Amino acid sequence: MKLLFMACLSPKTGNCTTAERIREHIEAAGHTCVLRDTADFKNPEDVADLIAEEKYEGALAIHLYKSGRLLLDSCIPFGIVFGGTDINEDVKGETKRPVMGQVLQKARFAVAFSNRLKEEAEAFWPFHGSKIYVQPQGIETKAGTCINWRSFLRCTGIDNENVDDLHVFFLVCGLRRVKDPLYLVNVFSEWHVEDPSVYLIIIGPEIDPLFTKEVELNVKRARGFLAPERPQEELHAAMRRSFALVNSSLSEGMSAAVLEAMHLGVPVLARNIPGNAALVIHEDTGLLFSDPQEFIELSKRLIREPSLRERIVYNARGPREKGGAPTSREHLH
Repeated sequence: MKLLFMACLSPKTGNCTTAERIREHIEAAGHTCVLRDTADFKNPEDVADLIAEEKYEGALAIHLYKSGRLLLDSCIPFGIVFGGTDINEDVKGETKRPVMGQVLQKARFAVAFSNRLKEEAEAFWPFHGSKIYVQPQGIETKAGTCINWRSFLRCTGIDNENVDDLHVFFLVCGLRRVKDPLYLVNVFSEWHVEDPSVYLIIIGPEIDPLFTKEVELNVKRARGFLAPERPQEELHAAMRRSFALVNSSLSEGMSAAVLEAMHLGVPVLARNIPGNAALVIHEDTGLLFSDPQEFIELSKRLIREPSLRERIVYNARGPREKGGAPTSREHLH
């Protein structure tokens, strides 16, 4: 079967990573899957022309509004994968919501990465609940390479001889406003003065150049630590050595970094937003915080209570991994 796959393919974003993984899975099943960026098309007519010209037999799209609306004029069956921000944010727009409803009505099926995302979609479009299926997102980790932890920390500006006594928190994200990487910088800087063993490293690609400059300035002013993007294997090896993974986003669908940390056996502290709360069960598979001060309190507790850390790591890795060695690819529930 020849499929057209539509997604927002901004480089180094979660959507792009998810789209590539789904495309690989479809092609491994024996189908032809052509991935196209929604930015290449101005309107539904452009996509309809492409479908007729290339003789696609079906289509798939990530994001109910950004990608889905471009399939409204198509004459082939299509399915939708909720991106997260479509149901969490775009649905609030009075002009976008009716269009999203039209897309869902025309779609043969829709996929939500969590039960909560499905329930939120059903709250707006109750008559389409039967076509929405829950499929937890797959994740792949590559932490096979050994890492010189001391050298890694030194490259980020942390020159401390007692590296094994440090508590290094990783905030992994593309530098853009929706990820809100500066949310915890000031309170963490104050905590570091109180306890020099704690460090917060913000690490990820530069996506928004103007915002990146803002992040660099504020991190430097707070005497924080900002690391450039690393190859995936090196990043995962470093994450495995870190004390905890932090997510401070304003909005998430299903954070790949959170899933990767869980798979690597690293505890997660995540901002209490719908996308994170659908994935992290407080004090069971991770810790949820609602403000910077609560983040500090929970982080101190994680250091103070090793049993809490062990329980969170154990529960987050999922039932299929508890009996043996971790696998490289796993659907996490």
